[in-house]
Amino acid sequence: MSTICILGGGFAGLYTALSLHRLDWGTQQRKIILVDKSDRFVFTPLLYELLTEEMADWEIAPAFRDLLKGTDIEFRQAAVDKIDLTERSVALGDGSDISYDYLLLGLGGETPTAMTTGATEYAIPFRNLADVARVADRLRELENSDREKIRVAVVGAGFSGIELSCKLADRLGERGRLRVIELGDKILGRSKDFNRDAANKALEERKIWVDLETSVTEVTADSISLKYREAIDNIPVDLVLWTVGNQVNPQVDALALQRNSHGQILTQATLQTVDRDEIYALGDLAEIHDANGQVIPATAQSALQQADFAAWNIWASILQKPLLPFRYNDLGEMMTLGTNNATLSGLGLQLDGPLAYLARRLVYLYRLPTFEHQVQVGLNWVTQPVAQLLKNVGG
Repeated sequence: MSTICILGGGFAGLYTALSLHRLDWGTQQRKIILVDKSDRFVFTPLLYELLTEEMADWEIAPAFRDLLKGTDIEFRQAAVDKIDLTERSVALGDGSDISYDYLLLGLGGETPTAMTTGATEYAIPFRNLADVARVADRLRELENSDREKIRVAVVGAGFSGIELSCKLADRLGERGRLRVIELGDKILGRSKDFNRDAANKALEERKIWVDLETSVTEVTADSISLKYREAIDNIPVDLVLWTVGNQVNPQVDALALQRNSHGQILTQATLQTVDRDEIYALGDLAEIHDANGQVIPATAQSALQQADFAAWNIWASILQKPLLPFRYNDLGEMMTLGTNNATLSGLGLQLDGPLAYLARRLVYLYRLPTFEHQVQVGLNWVTQPVAQLLKNVGG
């Protein structure tokens, strides 16, 4: 009996577990254990839709137990206390231990805020459901107040910062006063020109101010201090959202595994760590190179593809078959730019506006983790407009 322990139920961890379950094991005995501190998987590219109520919690954050129903994958809801590489064991926060033969690290990262004064206390990251709830609570408080304008600062002009800003601008409407703060000299520094142009247009249409080559020196309960060149400006603000940086999980950071200068674990082309063949590292906690030696971006698309290769290679190791080097297929970029607006660039296509918004929704529907969940969400998307129409007619 081989025990496969998967730490982290994000794209890397959950999809690896599901891929392992679907492989043909013949008579080979194995146990697949998935560990996550939350009871829900979060389809993070759709988190923004919760703020505009375009989607519901259950659509993008189904319970692990529902997703794993009908499989032989064992789910443990617990935090990871310690990983012992010598003993090949994992101690969990609920007091239990897991002895493993193969370990997959997919715990993802955390948004670092400690390097900026006041950011930990007053800025809100945007990575999970708890963050969404905090933002939504604050927005409701502001919307129910008598203030004429609601001032929001979004730190970071990567995909998350731009998507978040456009959604918030559409939610707040005329009351919104948004600004995006970026250390670099342009938004979406690693994106394609087509997507950047569409994003700049969306920001301009929503009158979102963009501060380039600007750093944040301090955040307080009602202000943010910005440094541009040598000048520091203190700007009043009602809400600060922090979308920059990535910090490796502390339990993973404590492991004696080789890392790069950013703290990411070094891996082989097979997604095994360079130190130990029984340990696989996926997602943004690892430096991933594909079969051609290129460094792979830490995106949801990358993690999804890594999951299939990791599952195959764990299966191949147990059944003593050849392992496959990871081959990354760049399927392009998609991002939402407000309600009923998005951009899509890849596979020979370049779309923006409502058509790209629809294409993005359909692509993400297809990528939801199980067929059953895809059907539930798809039916809801089809019937929701009809139900709203009937409600309006009845009203």
